[in-house]
Amino acid sequence: MKDLRGRSRETAEGTEGAQRKIKKLNFLCVLRVRTFGSVSLRTLWLILGVSLFSAGNGFLFAQAQMTAASYYEKGRAAMFAENWYAASESFIECVRLNPAHAEGNAALAECYYELGEFDEALAWVRKARALSRGNMGPANLEASALIALGRLDEAGAVISGILEREPYNREALFAAGELDIARGHSADALLRFRDASRRYPDDRRLLISLALVSGSLGDREASLQYIDKALARHPDDYRVFYYAGWLDAQAGRIAEAIRYAEQALYFRPGYGPALSLLASLRYRSLQYEEAARLADECIAADRNDMGAWYLKGLAYSRMKRPKDALAVFSNAMLINPDDEFIRAGLEDILIGSTPLEDPQRSRWAAWHFNRAREYRSRNLVDQGLFEYRRGLRLNPYARDRREYAELLRLEGYPARYLEELRFMQDLGYGDTTMNDAVEAYSALLSNALFRRWQVNPVDLAERHWKIAVFSLASQSSFYHVDAGAVAASYVREILVHDRNINPMESELRRATFSEAFRSAREAGADYFLVITVSENERDISLKGELFVGRTGSPAGVFYTYRTGIDRLRNASRGIVEQLSASLPFRAKLLSRRQAQGLIDKGRVDGVKPETVYDVVKKGRPLVLNEGIGLSYTADELVGTLTIDSTDEEVSAGVLARNGFFDRIEVGDEIILQTVKDEKAPPPATGANPELRALLRTLR
Repeated sequence: MKDLRGRSRETAEGTEGAQRKIKKLNFLCVLRVRTFGSVSLRTLWLILGVSLFSAGNGFLFAQAQMTAASYYEKGRAAMFAENWYAASESFIECVRLNPAHAEGNAALAECYYELGEFDEALAWVRKARALSRGNMGPANLEASALIALGRLDEAGAVISGILEREPYNREALFAAGELDIARGHSADALLRFRDASRRYPDDRRLLISLALVSGSLGDREASLQYIDKALARHPDDYRVFYYAGWLDAQAGRIAEAIRYAEQALYFRPGYGPALSLLASLRYRSLQYEEAARLADECIAADRNDMGAWYLKGLAYSRMKRPKDALAVFSNAMLINPDDEFIRAGLEDILIGSTPLEDPQRSRWAAWHFNRAREYRSRNLVDQGLFEYRRGLRLNPYARDRREYAELLRLEGYPARYLEELRFMQDLGYGDTTMNDAVEAYSALLSNALFRRWQVNPVDLAERHWKIAVFSLASQSSFYHVDAGAVAASYVREILVHDRNINPMESELRRATFSEAFRSAREAGADYFLVITVSENERDISLKGELFVGRTGSPAGVFYTYRTGIDRLRNASRGIVEQLSASLPFRAKLLSRRQAQGLIDKGRVDGVKPETVYDVVKKGRPLVLNEGIGLSYTADELVGTLTIDSTDEEVSAGVLARNGFFDRIEVGDEIILQTVKDEKAPPPATGANPELRALLRTLR
């Protein structure tokens, strides 16, 4: 590419040429007057004007070329400094003055890519490719933009096209590895990066990519070897120090991670990712004051850095300054009211530090109630119920509870609807309409199964699985520190509304796995669930590892991957749904009338007519030492129950004894063992959002 002085020289030469052309045209006009004396003066002036216009166009074009070139060079300088906003402004001016400037279009696309505007990046890079079809640089950027947008098949086609023309194109090989990771094939990406590193052994990005992917697959030793090699071969590259710090942070080596983060900032002062990493490391090492100060630096550099706002609020909360933490979270909500981590932090502080009557509670609960009404208007019942419950968690005395009750009625739960109305009557919210509804539904349920058996299902309801939910302090997400604790809180809250699971009240954050195991075992939990989070700016992945509370042995693994708004909520619900579906059905024999038996689970719990359940001696079923399930001997199996009628919360059926003697007693356990498909494939892990984001920043 010609430098700016070369372009200026060309422009000056073009200007001098234009001036020579004007002189030549003036001479021709004079010659024509002498030759054709009869030509009018008006015609001569017209000829002169046309000549001047042509020369002026040449001059303006040359000036425009010079200006487009200068804007391009200015933008390149800003790109080198990673000032993407300033760079994009310069490139926009460049392509406005010269739309055919191929390099300007490509550079503008790269700026949009770095700013996370992948749609815009794709549009501009395609313009650049149209202007420079033989250049594979824009093609590689197009593939990366398509991967970021989730259009993986299109990205694969672009990458294949590049590699057909240039089999060892370094950028294309790197993009192919990114594509493997986006498809959830991290092992394939590792092989691809290893193959590319044989041809380019000193490439910084390949070495870091190998370290990151190896670490994500659990090979800490290989990860350490690759990052050490990158440090040795690029000893003054701030990015290598940043990734070395991140890898040490993931491995729990906090002191080493802090040292690397500080070295990255030494080589590149103000480098945003390293500053954010250092702030989270100070938080994790209990240096909350310093963490808040560093978060302030991040916010000063980028007011929209929600991770920094969140960290600052958490730091104040840990320092026992709830008012300051509430102020921080409230300010962050004004910037982005849809950030679930910020809102969760704010609500946890409200619940933990304010009385139920505090007006702040009702103000923030109103947001959930409004969202619930929006979901209800679109017939999204499950989402609406979740929002009502979140709002009532903040403000249990809200009159909006009546809308929640109405939604339960519409879902076919009249007994629960009646229970909510009676609670509101106790709060003094009763009116004529409510009182009439209570009377009407009391009469309607007078012939219900629980009334015929003369039991109160609300008083007799029992949760038969005790599960503790934890997060490990060593696990910290790329964007939100302590993300695992927030997700664990969401999961536990959703489990509160599962009628068969008792989510045990205990501290969510645990320093180590052994501490979580000890806590669960001492509390008598059947299982304990450890939640980990991986996220980027658009996606989130939750992993729930279930362990046996008595032995600490693995029981099961659950994964969810969500994108868009409400991704934390939806991912948490996905974990709960998988957990609930994996547990064997358990109930209790409440009452017996000859060959008829009543149990404490109904339609809400999935009980269906004609289903046959085992009746096992009370207290005899044991949780398996490993895996999910219950064990009991043939002697402990005293009979079966075949359901013939179901109600909302209770069910009845025919009892059949096992053996000659009738040993079935009230209080015995009702169990349905699910048959597991041994050939079923392991749960899909999906793409790792955090790994994708880290590789994207390697460009």
